[in-house]
Amino acid sequence: MPLMRIDVIKGHDETYLKKMLDVAYEVQLDTFHTPKGDRYQILTQHEPVEMQILDTGLGIERTKDVVFFNLVTRPRTTKDKQAFYQKLADRLHGELGIRKEDFIVSLAPNNDDDWSFGNGEAQFLTGKL
Repeated sequence: MPLMRIDVIKGHDETYLKKMLDVAYEVQLDTFHTPKGDRYQILTQHEPVEMQILDTGLGIERTKDVVFFNLVTRPRTTKDKQAFYQKLADRLHGELGIRKEDFIVSLAPNNDDDWSFGNGEAQFLTGKL
């Protein structure tokens, strides 16, 4: 059950943004083996000054198309994480032309008792999920 937050710089049209969300969801289904309908995505657009994304000393040049993905998710294997990073970068590059240098991901693991999907319940713990 990943919660996917995506940050971009303003200026992209709705079709581009929808495609980005769809691709990210499809890669999530494929690499994290989540059930269909397990889709929690929040996309935020920012003014250029609001996203200062440097290179951490790697010599990576960023453009106005930089995309930052932050996922809160159950613990995943290293293999699944690497597959997610690679497949998402490949598809965003191939389908939207996003440079792989402009693609950043951060995963924050959490556990079943860290989720409530409504009604003040922890559905993973009660067996409803």
